[in-house]
Amino acid sequence: MDIEEFRRAGYQAIDRICDMYYAMQDSKRPVVSQAEPGYLRQALPASPPEKGEDYALIADDYQKLIVPGLTLWQHPSFFAYFPTASTFEAILGDLYATSVPNPGFNWSCSPASTELEAVVMDWSAQMLGLDPAFYNTSGVGGGVLQTTASDSALVAIVAARARYTSLHPSVALEDLVVYTTTQTHSLGAKAALVLGLACRSLPVKAEENFALRGEILKVALKEDHAKGKRPFVLVATVGTTSSGAVDRIDEIGAVVSEVPGMWMHVDAAWAGIALACPEYREFCQLDAINTYADSFCTNFHKWGLVNFDASTLWVRNRKHLTDALDITPEFLRTKHGDAGTVIDYRNWHLALGRRFRSLKVWFVLRGYGVEGFRTYIRRSIGLNETFADLVRGSSVLELVTTPSLALSVIRVSPSISKMSAQELNVLNRVFWSRVSSRPEIYLTQTDLNGVFCVRFAVGSLMTTEEHIKQAFNILTEEAEEALRLYHSTPPA
Repeated sequence: MDIEEFRRAGYQAIDRICDMYYAMQDSKRPVVSQAEPGYLRQALPASPPEKGEDYALIADDYQKLIVPGLTLWQHPSFFAYFPTASTFEAILGDLYATSVPNPGFNWSCSPASTELEAVVMDWSAQMLGLDPAFYNTSGVGGGVLQTTASDSALVAIVAARARYTSLHPSVALEDLVVYTTTQTHSLGAKAALVLGLACRSLPVKAEENFALRGEILKVALKEDHAKGKRPFVLVATVGTTSSGAVDRIDEIGAVVSEVPGMWMHVDAAWAGIALACPEYREFCQLDAINTYADSFCTNFHKWGLVNFDASTLWVRNRKHLTDALDITPEFLRTKHGDAGTVIDYRNWHLALGRRFRSLKVWFVLRGYGVEGFRTYIRRSIGLNETFADLVRGSSVLELVTTPSLALSVIRVSPSISKMSAQELNVLNRVFWSRVSSRPEIYLTQTDLNGVFCVRFAVGSLMTTEEHIKQAFNILTEEAEEALRLYHSTPPA
């Protein structure tokens, strides 16, 4: 393909992408792919072509074979997991970024890549209200773009381990313990698994809105120290996946600060973007984050208008990262790096090379502005409140816990007959099996301390109040049918 062929193909690609976005405005367009497992292998040759094929054929096969296998995360009726952002500004930023094959492992690779990242991380920190200690301009702390919140947590835990072992050289690695809660994302347990460390999940209670409290942490620390174990890092959460719970960062931060060398990483992968709105900063414990957190993560590719992937990680002291991760062979040495006058971001994460992610973040920050972020967040939360109000007025659906920002958790709960907890779970699994088979809507299930329930997360830019009402009507229809089926064939 030459330059002019690329130009024509690019026009066609943009046209087809736009057509797809127009098509998603049709409420009957399936959210979930209807493909069966193995469909693509059956449609493709068993071996790669010996000779290059005409690009027009490749582009048409994308439409014919790939598009039907896509679940549309940007669809207005996508309410599963958490939203994955999709904005045209970010798409274009990504396009420009991929046009320059820049591995970005040091400043010299391409100064714009490193310097733009340092700037947009500071811009983002300002927008979210983070303490200036986390700014790159502080010269002590700073921010870096990672792939996902799982990578951010892993990097933070690596840094935490290095700091703790340097302060406590006599402590054996097998005695180190990563603390999470029973509602923490699996990223905490996975990081411990990767690093070969023990992980302990601390209990949280429904009556506390599934938030970790300081007293629970105190008891756990006392128990583990008595056993000779050394908890060295706590993964706290602002906006848990299952319920949107916010750990009491103020209480647990005060406890962690009393343990020499213990680190607190705050995972706010979804909810952290809400800090852009001043009215949600108290709910999200911003003051406590600024006081106690050693590291803080939020994903701009979830609720932050930037296409996947773009996970932001800030640390209070960048030296803890570089002490743990700096490997600089001779072929990577540069004049500016040796002089310490630039950031070499390869030492702030696990990989050597890195994508030019900051470009799409820059496009979005400039295209929307802080007020645009706030408008989007407030609108998402308002739509979720509309949904929650509909559930509150329902005779067959109920909220399992207090709605959190743009997330509600529901279940079927008949108001007339009495059911045991086990019977309710069976009923709700029937409900879920019916909801999950509907192609025009997508939600996900969860378990809250033994209660089986269904999550409803708002976040697509294209979602309107009409989509919320349509979703509620579908859920009501399936709840009523689940009740009918359950009562007609009760379990043995």
